[in-house]
Amino acid sequence: MKTLAQFLPQHLQQNNIPAELGSVLESIVAACSDISGKVRLGALAGVLGMAGTGNIQGEDQKKLDVIANDILIDVLKNNAHVAGLASEEEDTFVAANENGGYLVLFDPLDGSSNIDVNISVGTIFSVLTKPEGRLNTESFLQKGRDQVAAGYVLYGPQTQLVFTLKHGVFVFTLNENNEFVLTKENPQVPASTKEFAINMSNARHWQAPMQQYINELLAGDTGIRGKNYNMRWVASMVAEIHRILMRGGVFMYPQDKRDPSKPGKLRLMYEANPMSLILEQAGAAASNALENMLDIIPTGLHQRVAVVMGSREEVEYVGKLHQK
Repeated sequence: MKTLAQFLPQHLQQNNIPAELGSVLESIVAACSDISGKVRLGALAGVLGMAGTGNIQGEDQKKLDVIANDILIDVLKNNAHVAGLASEEEDTFVAANENGGYLVLFDPLDGSSNIDVNISVGTIFSVLTKPEGRLNTESFLQKGRDQVAAGYVLYGPQTQLVFTLKHGVFVFTLNENNEFVLTKENPQVPASTKEFAINMSNARHWQAPMQQYINELLAGDTGIRGKNYNMRWVASMVAEIHRILMRGGVFMYPQDKRDPSKPGKLRLMYEANPMSLILEQAGAAASNALENMLDIIPTGLHQRVAVVMGSREEVEYVGKLHQK
């Protein structure tokens, strides 16, 4: 069984990927290993509960949100190849090394509402090539398709690292020696599924096409879809997407009518884009219900977006309903 330290140099060489990008990935993984230890200890390390602060989105921060964010910033700023960082928890970008060639964007602790009840959370990351010129906000505003790497670390019953450098998806599991070991290569998401994940409590606020879609699923084999579906909802995007990557399904966080100025809840740059790249590499699909997620041109670091991602048949069907 290959460790990440053994796998990564071979993978870089075989696919003509710059060693500098491998170095950035190694720094992200090192930071996440540290975060994993904090998450694992929880109350024993005094890291549970609220931080008493809010992020740029006006959301209350947990102590571990702040800790995870600080760990990632500190580790990545010490990598000479990282020019700048952007975090869901920061108001604006963080400059790192002037001569660095890469930008790293991250959600330091996705699903943090689950921290205090010991349900899976994770770190999501995206890596872009830094454009020429002075670092500014526009440097980060690149389409998801321009990502050179994306991944997540799931802090669950096992700590697992999932990433793509655009040459397949690889799954590593943290062992007792604090080494990530390759446990699955190139998982493929089935095109069809009988599982969906959505927060049903918001149903009354959804737009008509999404209400129609979910009603069709709930009708089961007596309805137009002709099969019974099961619903799952963890309220942690990392956990939802990991389940889909392992066995199929579709995950949705649609736009709703409560605040027409917000096209969705999840963030394009920190959540939707990296997860979309992983799923596309695994044969799945991702959209905002109207267009391919990876083709959306971003307009802001904290831009929100509607999300439909997972098994290709379902994502395409939702798209057709929204085009009527």
